[in-house]
Amino acid sequence: MNAKRILIVLVLCAAACLPAAAFAAGFLDFLDPNTKEGKIFSGAQSVLSSSQQMDYKSERAIGERLAVEGLRRYGMPSSKQAMQHYVNLVGLAVAMNSPRTDIPYRFVVVDSPVQNAFACPGGIIFVTSALMQTVQTEAQLAGILAHEVAHVAHRHALKSIQRAQFFSGVGQITAATMKGDKGAQFESMISDMQNVLFDKGLDQNMEYEADATAMETAYRTGYNPAGIMEALMSLQKLEASSPDKKGSWFSTHPPLASRIAKNQAQMKKYPDARSLAVLADRYKSQTR
Repeated sequence: MNAKRILIVLVLCAAACLPAAAFAAGFLDFLDPNTKEGKIFSGAQSVLSSSQQMDYKSERAIGERLAVEGLRRYGMPSSKQAMQHYVNLVGLAVAMNSPRTDIPYRFVVVDSPVQNAFACPGGIIFVTSALMQTVQTEAQLAGILAHEVAHVAHRHALKSIQRAQFFSGVGQITAATMKGDKGAQFESMISDMQNVLFDKGLDQNMEYEADATAMETAYRTGYNPAGIMEALMSLQKLEASSPDKKGSWFSTHPPLASRIAKNQAQMKKYPDARSLAVLADRYKSQTR
């Protein structure tokens, strides 16, 4: 695999991208209780199933609810449309080579001084403008986006709430069951997921699994899988001087040293890594 193959893959992905402004506007529907989307979360429609494997519609509904909170906390999408388009191209390229290819993914750069990226259930993925400035190559960006895609593919956030057994004994969450105590429990669950995604972070083993999957995904796409490790090294240099780590990559992910060490060990699986795409110049030209 090489840069030429990546370019072909990116061109194929282009038609699937949405302008960031339209994407953000769709999220705002969830803030209005009179819209169809808003009613989902007020209990007017069925939202979730208690089955072992949550259906995609329900997963996406939770993800969109959390994405609204992501916009509130980190800021609105960047107005740089060319950069938004480019990030979606790279993101969709790696998503096509991820363990879960049968769902739509959306990637959004938000204007924020915080170094972070995070994934909401259902395939909604954010990366902050500060992290975009830290990243230096397309391979590094691909590694970060592949890491977030891996969280979606492995359903890490959903596994966190399933452990709480909130849906035990409930066939579906409907208008009736969203009232009273059950409604309060649902809102508490959403609040807990916000805390996990934006403040505390996922289980360390989930993060390590996402790193390993990201490297494999990047490699399958044609990128040097060392990209995510290089991005982590850049973040490690910034960590000591970062005045406020709350809500950043430093507070929501395991210690960078341990992640870098694990990634270095995994690089042994890719003896031809140096021959794969890095694309520093293309990254710079597309993210100005």
